[in-house]
Amino acid sequence: MGNFFTKSKKSPAEIAPCDCIRRFKPVPVAPTVRLYGSATSTLAAYILFALLHKNLSLQFVPTDNPSSDGEPLVLEIGSETVSGYQETLLQFIEGKFPHPPLRFSLVDTAPLVVKVTWLQHLSITWHLERMVRWAEDLSTRGGRRTVDQAMGSPRMELRKLGKNYSQLLEVMLEHAQMEERIIFPVLERADRGLCKAANEEHARDLPVMNGIKEDIKSIVVMDYGTPAYNEGISNLFTRLKSLQKHFKEHFNEEKDLLPLFEATELSGEQQTMVFEQCFDVMKATHSHLFNFFLEGLLPLEAMEYVDLIMKCSDKERTASMIQIISKQYL
Repeated sequence: MGNFFTKSKKSPAEIAPCDCIRRFKPVPVAPTVRLYGSATSTLAAYILFALLHKNLSLQFVPTDNPSSDGEPLVLEIGSETVSGYQETLLQFIEGKFPHPPLRFSLVDTAPLVVKVTWLQHLSITWHLERMVRWAEDLSTRGGRRTVDQAMGSPRMELRKLGKNYSQLLEVMLEHAQMEERIIFPVLERADRGLCKAANEEHARDLPVMNGIKEDIKSIVVMDYGTPAYNEGISNLFTRLKSLQKHFKEHFNEEKDLLPLFEATELSGEQQTMVFEQCFDVMKATHSHLFNFFLEGLLPLEAMEYVDLIMKCSDKERTASMIQIISKQYL
């Protein structure tokens, strides 16, 4: 994904993975799409989330029916109308608007908890890359101010950077806690010492992650363009680049570690319990930071993550998370 960003005219703070899809797969002019359903329906929120990735002219028309995911939704595209449930509607959407694709063509048999972890790695990797590019842009800009008026003054831009990093930090910390409390203990019970290096890497990176947040706070109060400011921005870029390198190495090591989860021979019920415990630990990521987290995924990946959430046995939890991602449109 990183190679797509270099020639964009957008600020590094604004680029999302889906922008890359839209550059190379332009969406043709399409008729207005209307989705009819209850504003509190989990299924309506799910289908709306899928449609939002297609870059369409979209209207959601709330019905008077009480929320019930047992009721079919109605999707109207131009003169065509289809009524149905999750799979019927998603297949219809994919057939009409294949780009960007929202479903993998290959069947992935990896345990649910492994899929969740890998997708979290992808989001964290993208967000961290964005922070590095943003800091690099600031450090090489010299005395020139940003040409993007939406970013505001230099101090306003730094505050935006600080806010984004604080959000990323919270996701990274929860992800590490999820691995340490849920995934690693299962692997350690099967083979003691298997996760020793991974735990040590978490402990190594924690002070750096927190230190970067404090660095940004210090730079925000400095006068723009002064030697101290320039040195602070340069050091910030260096520390972010170093953290990015550590995370890349760590995630590469876990590519070999996580598949071993399947060999722990947990029962289906036990695997489901471990899978759902991940969401218990990562409450902020799956509540007020959920949209931020999903921004770091390609449409295909984001849809897979939401599909995983739909597998949760706790339907109230599922409804809460799915509603978050589309409540601003309902």
